[in-house]
Amino acid sequence: MVIILALLGAALAILIFNHDSGVTFGLPNDDFANLAYLGLIVAVLGAGIVGSQRNMGDLLKNLMTWVVIILGLATGWLYQDQAKEVAMRVFAGLVPGQPMMLTDENGLAVSIRKSLNSHFEAAGSINGKPVNFLIDTGATTIALSHADAMRIGFSDSDLSFSLSINTANGQARAAPVRLDRVTIGSISRFDLRATVAEPGKLDQSLLGMNFISSLTAFEMRRDEVILRD
Repeated sequence: MVIILALLGAALAILIFNHDSGVTFGLPNDDFANLAYLGLIVAVLGAGIVGSQRNMGDLLKNLMTWVVIILGLATGWLYQDQAKEVAMRVFAGLVPGQPMMLTDENGLAVSIRKSLNSHFEAAGSINGKPVNFLIDTGATTIALSHADAMRIGFSDSDLSFSLSINTANGQARAAPVRLDRVTIGSISRFDLRATVAEPGKLDQSLLGMNFISSLTAFEMRRDEVILRD
């Protein structure tokens, strides 16, 4: 162990001495430092093997366990981006409607998985307040339920129900409003027109075409929707 520490100290001293030149024994300093570190690991393992009085089979078993652990950690580090994307896909599958960032041959996009009710719902926000949207390409503009409008900061005194709209519950009156910011995943749009339905006339807020048409691309697949900024 004394010899190992002495060699490590010598390698460190050489690196400090050659810091300005950037080269040690013909190798870049970073490569030499990595080589010295690897040599230290090998020396420690070798010393353990030589000095161990335990059964050689147990020693090899423990050594292989550590090798597998080290390889697993190294693999996780090297493929951390792919592992993160897989984890996000699993999460999106378990929580439908949760926007998921993905990267493919066309660049960055937001993916939304189909909900259990066979509709495409998207967890988004309006002016920083969470809103659960139903993606509706048949809606001209964003349409808010009265409950969502109240929750994000509107009051009845702000609303003038001067428009006539068609909903799943039949004809209804709606109030025109403007929204400062609408966000789905990493995609935000600003100063958008919207309508607020009368109380009890719209069960869920709709993400309409004035948001969707502003996207670079909107792709609806069998089980997911892809949004591109």
